[in-house]
Amino acid sequence: MFRSPDICAALILGALTLQAQGPATLNIEVRKTKSAVSPTLYGLMTEEINYSYDGGLYGELIRNRTFRSDWSGVLNWFLVEKGSAAAKMSVDSKEGPTPALATSMKLEVTRADARSPAGVLNEGYWGIAVRPNTRYTGSFYAKAGSESALPVTIVLVADYSGQVLAKTSATVEGSAWRQYKFEMQSSDAAASYENHFELTIDRPATLWLQLVSLFPPTFHSRANGNRIDIMEKLAAMHPTFLRFPGGNYLEGNRIETRFDWKKMIGPLADRPTHPTTWNYHSSDGMGLLEFLQWCEDLHMEPVLGIYAGYSLGGQVVKPGPDLESYVQEGLEEIEYVTGKADTKWGAVRAKDGHPAPFSLRYVEIGNEDNFDRQKTYDGRYAQFYKAIKVKYPSMQIIATMPVQGMTPDILDDHYYKREQGMFEESRHYDKTDRNGPKIFVGEWATREGSPTPNQGAALGDAAFLTGLERNSDVVIMSAYAPLFVNVNPGGMQWTSDLIGYDGLSSYGSPSYYAQVMFASCLGDHTLESSTSDAGDKFFYSVTAAPSKLCLKLVNASSVPQPLVIALKGAGAGAHAVHIDTMKANTTWATNTINHPDRIVPVKSATSVKGERMQHVMPQYSIQVLQIDLK
Repeated sequence: MFRSPDICAALILGALTLQAQGPATLNIEVRKTKSAVSPTLYGLMTEEINYSYDGGLYGELIRNRTFRSDWSGVLNWFLVEKGSAAAKMSVDSKEGPTPALATSMKLEVTRADARSPAGVLNEGYWGIAVRPNTRYTGSFYAKAGSESALPVTIVLVADYSGQVLAKTSATVEGSAWRQYKFEMQSSDAAASYENHFELTIDRPATLWLQLVSLFPPTFHSRANGNRIDIMEKLAAMHPTFLRFPGGNYLEGNRIETRFDWKKMIGPLADRPTHPTTWNYHSSDGMGLLEFLQWCEDLHMEPVLGIYAGYSLGGQVVKPGPDLESYVQEGLEEIEYVTGKADTKWGAVRAKDGHPAPFSLRYVEIGNEDNFDRQKTYDGRYAQFYKAIKVKYPSMQIIATMPVQGMTPDILDDHYYKREQGMFEESRHYDKTDRNGPKIFVGEWATREGSPTPNQGAALGDAAFLTGLERNSDVVIMSAYAPLFVNVNPGGMQWTSDLIGYDGLSSYGSPSYYAQVMFASCLGDHTLESSTSDAGDKFFYSVTAAPSKLCLKLVNASSVPQPLVIALKGAGAGAHAVHIDTMKANTTWATNTINHPDRIVPVKSATSVKGERMQHVMPQYSIQVLQIDLK
């Protein structure tokens, strides 16, 4: 069909209008500092949720290593009777290696031989990951029913083929409790998590077991350490701090199930374990020292959460004499972290294997105390604040909500919203009173996507982060939450989690990569800047250091965004521009455990000559531009 040139031009213009927004202008005054940027703006918040530690970051492969049981039997453990073997297993409530672990699993074997061994099997956390040619270290506490030496065989077995992937042995010596350590090397079989652990004997005997443990190689080869792949993902985020031991996990459902730090230090056999707030049990392998070593490994500052007398079930310790023991408990916890080896609790830390004190600038009193219906937080915070300041006058004390009668050093704000809500929150701190307390955005997330966020959530996150960067003179710290999720069935209690994993592998969500991108380039001050003709789904921030400018751009629209970047004061020379771009075709696009790299940042480079740069942002995209100023 014939069309006139005028009609064709109109059609082309109409198509371009649909394909892109009108050009916007971003004006940046390169030589005009607006405010300082907090060097601790980006960090981590963690707690035991979604199997974050047990079955996640914490390297332990054995599930229920302390043999808890219910009406169905010993949880996650099963009887092994090979060939003609006969045996039974039960919990012995009167036998255990320590007061903290005063019970044990009793294995009674009435018939067994070399070809027909009997014992117990552990299923791990949705399987046990075994990689080829890898060394595994383990231990267990045991005693036998007689003084005779009792050989024990330990194996890792493939669930489907029955192939023995690793094997070793130990000998239980007599009827007194002892710890036995072992190592074993896996074969060259392909990596898999569809495996289980077996511990068997080849003769009639009675064997008591407790604290059966197995670890793969860990980050920095730490004993009782963390998974390498997850720690490497965290390191890529360049976090400056770690807020621990968490929110609800700190409080507990009841006072007796709070994070009781004194029960989570020292040898594992002296840690009694406890129920979490998310309907599963904590091994307490991640205790106070392990959190501090996590900080040490990733060069992060600790932000220590202290139990403040409120638990999720509504129990409250009233300020005054009733609260005093908890205040002292908090002071002792700070001393464990910071005290020299000649102090009471510093000496305990040194005995636990870390003679050097840790640096500590930030302590948070409680968590989300706005849920306290009795409204006692004003008094509880003040009591902790005064006691801590007497002994540690330079300590910065974080409040979990606004308090009456005093101004806290820092206020912890939390945000959980959908994409549009986070777009709105991106402007929240633009007009915040600079004379009030500093702000710690201690928990926040755009909650779209499950089990990990999608690209729409990443756009909401990035928009929100531009607001934090613009206002990082008052917002001094921020941390996404929750950090982790085990993606196996039953592993998740909260959707939209930054990093997903199973026993064998892990992946970053689009929101994770947004965090990596934003932390990869951050100046020490913000610059005077403004926009014109930008749509309501365009967001930006600009920070700078003497040699670079860090420009964060977010186009949350479904069409490209042409952009003129005016760099007033940059000079007439050429400037290299390094660009990271993360984009998607829809907001619902995401990464998964089987497709971990669908949406990842892509690097490119260009240059700008003089003080004006023509740029086009793709649809649904996040970009970080590092512009060299030399």
